[in-house]
Amino acid sequence: MSDNSSEPTADLATALGHAAKLLGKNDVAAETQTREILKTVPGHPQALLMLGSALRRQGRFDAALEILEPLAKSQPKVAMAHFEAGLTFANVGRTREGIAALMRAVRLNPKLAPAWRELGDQLTIVGDTDAADNAYMNQIKTSVHDPRLLQAATALNENKLAIAEHLLREFLKAFPTDIPALRMLAEAGLRLGRYEDSEALFARCLELAPSFLAARHGYAMVLHRMSRTAEALAQTEILLKRAPDNPSFRNLNAAVLARIGDSARAIKLYEKLVRDHPDQAKVWLSYGHTLKAEGRQSDCIAAYRKSIALLPSFGEAYWSLANIKTFRFSAREVEDMRVQLGYGKLKDEDRYHLQFALGKALEDEGLYAESFNQYADGNALRRTELMYDAEETRDHVRRSKAVLTRAFFESRAGSGQVAPDPIFVLGLPRSGSTLVEQILASHSAIEGTAELPEIVAFSRRLGQRKKAGDPSAYPEVLAALDADSLKKMGEEYLERTRVQRRLGRPFFVDKMPNNFAHIGLIHLILPNAKIVDVRRHPLGCCFSCFKQHFARGQGFTYSLNEMGRYYRDYVELMAHFDAVLPGRVHRIIYENLVENTEAEVRRLLDYCGVPFEERCLRFYETGRSVRTASSEQVRTPIFKDAVEHWQNFEPWLDPLKLALVPLLETYPSVPNF
Repeated sequence: MSDNSSEPTADLATALGHAAKLLGKNDVAAETQTREILKTVPGHPQALLMLGSALRRQGRFDAALEILEPLAKSQPKVAMAHFEAGLTFANVGRTREGIAALMRAVRLNPKLAPAWRELGDQLTIVGDTDAADNAYMNQIKTSVHDPRLLQAATALNENKLAIAEHLLREFLKAFPTDIPALRMLAEAGLRLGRYEDSEALFARCLELAPSFLAARHGYAMVLHRMSRTAEALAQTEILLKRAPDNPSFRNLNAAVLARIGDSARAIKLYEKLVRDHPDQAKVWLSYGHTLKAEGRQSDCIAAYRKSIALLPSFGEAYWSLANIKTFRFSAREVEDMRVQLGYGKLKDEDRYHLQFALGKALEDEGLYAESFNQYADGNALRRTELMYDAEETRDHVRRSKAVLTRAFFESRAGSGQVAPDPIFVLGLPRSGSTLVEQILASHSAIEGTAELPEIVAFSRRLGQRKKAGDPSAYPEVLAALDADSLKKMGEEYLERTRVQRRLGRPFFVDKMPNNFAHIGLIHLILPNAKIVDVRRHPLGCCFSCFKQHFARGQGFTYSLNEMGRYYRDYVELMAHFDAVLPGRVHRIIYENLVENTEAEVRRLLDYCGVPFEERCLRFYETGRSVRTASSEQVRTPIFKDAVEHWQNFEPWLDPLKLALVPLLETYPSVPNF
């Protein structure tokens, strides 16, 4: 570091060394020491750098910037000056300037691992995930020196996940406690959606290195993805104790609170986040999601639009506006979407989100042919990212019918946890299940929660698959579970969902639609739970799914043919359970609910064993957090004109119709399978 003064004397060098040792241990003393040095040698760059760092570490960010911003300008070739300035810009919410400073730091010193890590965090905040991944991988590459790990890091950076996974597993056979390798393999699992593997690897990282915040953040993230919300919340609180101002940690903490229905606290956290970091598009998006769940529609729309203003190519923000089903885009917004889609370098994730959003905008304008083309293009692009196999679904139905017979269930009568608390509302997405949940949650004895993942997680655990493509032991493995195991699993379900029950009501709704595939498991572990199947006309339901971009899961919805096959498999499996467990499942035909609401509601409540309450007919007045695509629709009375929307697109639905033969001829009755 150059300056106009003479070379440091031995005493000055000793004083600077002492100040450096104080940084991070006693930052107030480090500040005092460097100020004394600067009295003797005014403007000494190294002393100024340490003073700025000491002030930043104390949380005195404005004072730190008064030192570091001019220092970085006067020392354009000193990486640490730009690194410290970048950290401080990030802390005061000047994210763009922080990114620029951090980029200068890593250009000057590509081996500065902490700068790569912070750069990754800041790029994540502004939504540049590709650049963020590159920064994180460079951080790993600069932190390790084994050529095999460097090769794995490069593969992970290039999203060659199979290669990275193979290299890392081979490396860990020889070095099972290598922390960077464990963390990279956990990251690969997170990206592949293998959450159980990823969770175990992150946990092992933390067992070996409890202070490794990057691993703890990954651990909290995967727990959140698995909806193990109580554990995720605990991890975010640990992160915030260590780094209370870190916006990524604060954002995740707020997201977890929103997941458990504590929207009031989540909104307060987001309000502070957007004040502190007003230029972070992804934070505005998350804030908007929470406002939407609470029914604050105008505020939600403003948050999404702010996100777009900060990042005009942010397809997910446009889709989030479209996903407010009652929202209508302006002509300017439609044109802006067309402009963004015209850019050749647009990321796939932004492109398909924009295509779904533009499809919705054009549908609202009655331009059905162009609307369908946008939906079809968005679905086709999204489908390329997914590993869904329709034959696996078909195989699950065949095997379930073979194993889960009437004799099978009769021989296990009396097993499971007998609590009657859960009411499972299931079927297909976009079938009307959110409406049914809202009706039930309007009853004084029933609490609405969310689409809870526990039953699906149990089925995966029982399946014992090590990787995609491996054969699953489920559902055959159910035959090996004794009465004690079934009861314990029922108890585990009740314990893991307890965090969602905030009102103390005797019953609660689990609205995960995919649970229809696991009715046998539900019956075995929770024999007194209620099961409600919501069924909608196959063309209406399937095409509504085709128009919907789901945040994750529901891989069957991105092809008309696969969507139709999935609906057939669903109806066939439900018919099987109707035969082997007669009367166990209560069915609601959506069109009947729309046409004869009170009669259907009375029938539903009678099945659930609770008295009729008038307010269940005024479900749209019930104030609660609703975290599905239908959140705005269930806050209005039922309108019959939405039932037949699919007819506007009938000329393009032949692949779906063909896959649905013969269900279209018999609906709502079920053909013989």
